[in-house]
Amino acid sequence: MIDNLDLTKLDQRDPVELAKLLRALGEVGFLTVSNTGLDSDRVRQVLDAYRKFFHLPEAEKKRVDMALTGSNRGWGASRSEQVDPEANPDFKEVFDCGFELPANSPYAAADLGVYAPNLWPDRPPTFKGTIQTYYTDACAVAMRVLRAIAVALGRAENSFDTAFDTPMALLRGNFYPQRPEWAGERDFGIGAHTDYGCLTLLATDGTSGLEVRMPDHSWAKVEAAPGTFIINFGEMLEYWTTGQVKATLHRVVGGSQERLSVPLFFNPSYDTNVAPPNSDQTIRAGDHLTRRFNETYVHLQAS
Repeated sequence: MIDNLDLTKLDQRDPVELAKLLRALGEVGFLTVSNTGLDSDRVRQVLDAYRKFFHLPEAEKKRVDMALTGSNRGWGASRSEQVDPEANPDFKEVFDCGFELPANSPYAAADLGVYAPNLWPDRPPTFKGTIQTYYTDACAVAMRVLRAIAVALGRAENSFDTAFDTPMALLRGNFYPQRPEWAGERDFGIGAHTDYGCLTLLATDGTSGLEVRMPDHSWAKVEAAPGTFIINFGEMLEYWTTGQVKATLHRVVGGSQERLSVPLFFNPSYDTNVAPPNSDQTIRAGDHLTRRFNETYVHLQAS
């Protein structure tokens, strides 16, 4: 069972909601959350912006092709990623944007792909403004969730805050077309994988497709209408909490309808050590993400 939580009640540290959160963290690794301040109209506006972009001619999308820069910024073509090495490359398109470094950031001169400049299309004309504003607001929601997680785990509520002062936060639009007629048992919108980072805040258009590996090893569908968000946790947070938080396998098989989803991958600053506390290990967040990206991006490996 995947619980739905009320973020306003979590903000108030409601004991019932915190108990549900703690169970979701350790047992399933997925939950849904509502009452975030990002309502259904706002989410539909964002989804519509991505839809209009993905329906542009391919030649126009290629002008902001992330393959031109070798970083997660701009458009990614279908079958340019492969998250599951046992499956075929994923048949989805993506559009990525990320944190924009201030000029005085110590990371500004380091030429790190996780902080690369964003690429924006000329059309739709309101695309950049819509997505940038949503990016900022979604990051604020993700931080509220992390503070509630800290409390649920018995930590100070601000214990994660300083790690996110220069977040490697990536906002992605996913476009899953209708499942192709040629698709076989090794073809997915996105193959089975665990997320690489910390926390994922996912908005969807309500179309089914996402499946989650449950504790009994069955695959369960997870759906959420615009305005309700699906949250799951990645490998970083599992390390960082010594396994108190579970990173769970999930996939998108695809179906008879196209599907849009918008995940925010909310990750800490590059130099954050996400190794288990008191382990005498160092796992730099940026090193982990870079390694996992390089394992995933077919077009980067081929370049």
